[in-house]
Amino acid sequence: MLPRFFTRIDKLLAIYGAVAAASFAVTLLFAHQSGEKGPPPPAYAYAQITAPNGVELHVAKTKPERIALKAVKGNIMELSEFGINGGFFWQGNLLSIAVMNDQPVKGAQGEYGSGWFNTGHKRGTLVWDGAARQFTVQQASDAAELKVADRSRYWAQGGISMSLQNEADWRKLAKEENMPALNEARMRTGIVYDKSNAVWLVVTPTPCTGEQFRAAIAGSLGRSGLVDGVFLDGNGSSQLKVAQASLPGDKRQIYQMIALH
Repeated sequence: MLPRFFTRIDKLLAIYGAVAAASFAVTLLFAHQSGEKGPPPPAYAYAQITAPNGVELHVAKTKPERIALKAVKGNIMELSEFGINGGFFWQGNLLSIAVMNDQPVKGAQGEYGSGWFNTGHKRGTLVWDGAARQFTVQQASDAAELKVADRSRYWAQGGISMSLQNEADWRKLAKEENMPALNEARMRTGIVYDKSNAVWLVVTPTPCTGEQFRAAIAGSLGRSGLVDGVFLDGNGSSQLKVAQASLPGDKRQIYQMIALH
């Protein structure tokens, strides 16, 4: 029922409701359409899923045009936007690419900590090319290396390659990109896309390894035509806020988020 429901998302993104659970304990809720004055709520579909391997996934699915990468400061519960945590950081400096239309979200091009660099490593970066209307995952050290049709019409979020189409080598590639805590049980966050160019924001509060998180995504959402994605910052930084659910991680501050708008 989950894949069937999500194939209709383009027509139903603005509707609020609830759908009965089906298969592995899925709860589906539409993002609500508020009648109050002010900006409309973000358009997304939300699901809480218990994957076959027991990992609990919280999923928000939307269109790439409804994504905004932002520099923030605070726990996601303190922020006004809906969304999830983004890339890695240290002492307030962004260590992962976070770029909107060729501009880093926190500072200037080429500036350390601005979101221009995957600092110290060539890492998997999810790129939405608005001109070409396509997603890619590209390994890059900085945003200047990203290949897009129009540098004024794209966004890019750095992380660690998930390599959903490469079962044989995904772990090797993740290690080459220096994925933190690959084999440790941690809360985790990821962002993936499918064949219809929908984007899925995924957070688990279940402590799990990178392999278990990846398997939960593939096992629960794979029939929806997932193509690829990246792991994002995890553990206490794994945070989600939508109308239907909130996951504050360990209540720490984050410094970059993927916002729904």
